[in-house]
Amino acid sequence: MKHVSATLLLISAALFAQAQNDKGVFSGNFQGSYNVFAVDTNIGVTEKTSPQYGTQKTSAEAFLFMNYSIYGYSIAARFDLFNNSNLLNPSGSFSGQGLGFWQISKDIDKLNITAGYFYEQFGSGLVFRAYEDRLIGIDYAVQGVKAKYTINDNFIVKAFTGRQKGFQENRFGFANQIIKGVNAEGSRTIANADFNGGLSLVNRTLDNDAMNSLVTEINALDVDKRFYPKYNVYAYNGYFTMAVKDFTYGVEYVGKTKEASRNQLTGDLENEAGKLVLATAGYSKSKLGKKKKSGIGVNLQYRYVDHYNMNLTPNVKPLEGLVGFVPSLTQQSTYRLLARYSAQAITTGETGVQMDINYTINKENAIMINLADIKQLNGDRLYREYYFEYSRKFNKNVKAKAGVQALYYDQEIYQGKPGHAPVEAITPFAEVTWKVDKKNSLRFEGQYLSTEQDYGSFANAIVEWNVSPHYSFAVSDMINVKPHRYEDNPTPDKVLHYYSVFGKYSIHTTAFTLAYIKQVEGVNCSGGVCRLEPAFSGVRFTLTTNF
Repeated sequence: MKHVSATLLLISAALFAQAQNDKGVFSGNFQGSYNVFAVDTNIGVTEKTSPQYGTQKTSAEAFLFMNYSIYGYSIAARFDLFNNSNLLNPSGSFSGQGLGFWQISKDIDKLNITAGYFYEQFGSGLVFRAYEDRLIGIDYAVQGVKAKYTINDNFIVKAFTGRQKGFQENRFGFANQIIKGVNAEGSRTIANADFNGGLSLVNRTLDNDAMNSLVTEINALDVDKRFYPKYNVYAYNGYFTMAVKDFTYGVEYVGKTKEASRNQLTGDLENEAGKLVLATAGYSKSKLGKKKKSGIGVNLQYRYVDHYNMNLTPNVKPLEGLVGFVPSLTQQSTYRLLARYSAQAITTGETGVQMDINYTINKENAIMINLADIKQLNGDRLYREYYFEYSRKFNKNVKAKAGVQALYYDQEIYQGKPGHAPVEAITPFAEVTWKVDKKNSLRFEGQYLSTEQDYGSFANAIVEWNVSPHYSFAVSDMINVKPHRYEDNPTPDKVLHYYSVFGKYSIHTTAFTLAYIKQVEGVNCSGGVCRLEPAFSGVRFTLTTNF
């Protein structure tokens, strides 16, 4: 790390000396949070929940990113800090600081070369996706070398080789496995049709330690279940989209050669090849009807997954070592109770469909419908959702929306809770926004989740007051109005309140927030990535800024 820092300083100094008669572009951002943890046995938060509640009491995370560009060069670096943090592991604690990201990039005519860390994805990211999601502690940056060659305006070729950065135990280290890949994609317009497509190939090579661990586990299996593991696995895809007038069509096929992989449902080690098929269709038309004030958009997805998970090794922990990412097939809701039961992809095997319908009746009225149905390959249902939303703009100062969600959710599989019955829930919701004057606005949001499974039924209400352009305040309470408990549930069998108080101050590109939060155990999703988190009780302060 010291050699990296010295190299960055030398290159920066050289460019600065070269740029005395010219000006480059400097930009960056900062994000920091400070948490105070408070024991609350009523919601199942005790001194044994995590080290923060028992002994540490506080935690902090900070990220400072800076980028400087000049003469075709781009130099970027990010300082990461974790102090007694549970961001990487909600039940653990991690402390460390250092360069969490650095990169040197140079444009040479049509060629771009990048050394250091980089984020990238091939196609939709199913075979390779290196990305960051700070909200839930994910950072799949790769350290290595990447090249991108723009043959012309319609055709690009990308290639890379490197190692993924560290995990929960060591965010500043690197995995021992090598990953490399190449992607070519292009576009073409013929007559009134637009065509886009591409091909990718990604290779992952195991290290000797990982192979020795696999061999030991395989040798312990029954003789008829043993197999010869391979150092290398290859994932490949071909994708194609076409847009003709108001219609769009797309298809993607993803394959993976046979390798040792972990069954997501049973935990058993298997020697399987994998495949995934994704098909999409869409229709969009504005200015419908005699008065041309209506519009409609329809999107349909179908997906088939059979033993497709592209990981660094079969023994990575959940949300670690993902080389390719299979996102959830369901919609991501911003409402707290509607997002409580989100379905991550079951890569061992699932098939599903999702359809979105957005219909604009006129400038004042609109309807949204979402349907989703996901099953295991044997036909057993995993998830089903019916969603309806109606929104209305009464005048320039008042607008509202209301709707209902009905779902089926296999909690035993999605959350790994044996003996828990599938959740069947109906959740009506409503939201009203009132612009009081030029500076003040009020927003009310309410939901009621009715179910006899999991924790039982909840009601959630939020009142938010915004004072433009600087202030925002909110008070909310999520009430376990009709409790239900399994034997493994740590919370008492009584009505519980999970209330929060929030304040925000913004000035230019800087924002400060302070909140007191009580949060129930459940699935937390961000960007289609979901993980199960324990209950939380405490105070959280955040600071974000851009420059």
